[in-house]
Amino acid sequence: MQHTPLIEMTRGGTLENQHFGSVAVVNTQGKLLAHAGDPHWMTFTRSTLKALQALPFMEAGGPQHFGFASEHVALLCASHSGEAMHVQTTQAMLEKTGQTYKVLRCGCHVPYHFEIAGTAPSPGETFDERYNNCSGKHAGFVAYCVQHGLSLDNYEAPEHPLQLAIRRDVALAVGMDASDMKAGVDGCSAPNYAMPLSNLATGYARLASGALDSQFGNSFAQLSAAMTAHPDLVSGTGRNDKAFMQAGNGDWVTKVGADGVQVVGSKSRGQAFALKIIDANKPALFAASVEVMEQLGWLDDAQRDALRPWRAQAIVNARGIQVGERRAAFTLQTP
Repeated sequence: MQHTPLIEMTRGGTLENQHFGSVAVVNTQGKLLAHAGDPHWMTFTRSTLKALQALPFMEAGGPQHFGFASEHVALLCASHSGEAMHVQTTQAMLEKTGQTYKVLRCGCHVPYHFEIAGTAPSPGETFDERYNNCSGKHAGFVAYCVQHGLSLDNYEAPEHPLQLAIRRDVALAVGMDASDMKAGVDGCSAPNYAMPLSNLATGYARLASGALDSQFGNSFAQLSAAMTAHPDLVSGTGRNDKAFMQAGNGDWVTKVGADGVQVVGSKSRGQAFALKIIDANKPALFAASVEVMEQLGWLDDAQRDALRPWRAQAIVNARGIQVGERRAAFTLQTP
């Protein structure tokens, strides 16, 4: 199968842009329930993988061992904006492990909250690894290594025991043989894996099912509860994951990944969908995700209103004049 137009943009009534992609909707057993385009498209998971990368730490009782609260578990799954709440939570996690930010191997970048707010850092303002959007995940990596007496010098290396354990548990969660997951390196230097959209969605259907999962039930319950309880820590002010999970009222477990990937799982339905926009256009990604939920019947009127800013909508210019429209261009198909 081929990718299909998911979102199109018009200007003056004439088609100007099309954003192609694919969608896979599955249940906790990995059964394909609906799709658009190629539901088995092999895609890198990027930051949607974070909740599953936390599985070895969760399975080993890491949160209990270090006294991590729900807020700390949420940050394991975060692509955060580097706001004070995120930096402080990362610092607290590191202190509980007896380490400092200098052991983090994620690198440093300007915090996302500047881009979201349309501002810039003050002259001379500096940042360290705690401000990296992946610092919570890396703090979890550090905690696992401390708990098990493993080296901190190369914990991101594919051959490190931590990363081998992550690859094993991710494969189990998404229903794949580990050797079939294509390996790459993410922006934070940790290994990342490509897999079919349908398998990624399976992992999130199981994550959302929480304690009902026969293999990772306790871990999934803690992770999904933390994510939905603290969506501000998972993302940040003005961010998509926060808005989606707040609109879901505790039912939707959502995560965006770089380069056009989004996954949404429903706790009550035991279902999830994974979506890929091939050109990585963020407005198209978010609009397509809302349209998938609309077509699946997941939205009530209050949720439609809450998600209106994220979905297909009118395009206005600097004077507030409507010059075009962003609209859905697909209908989900059943197998």
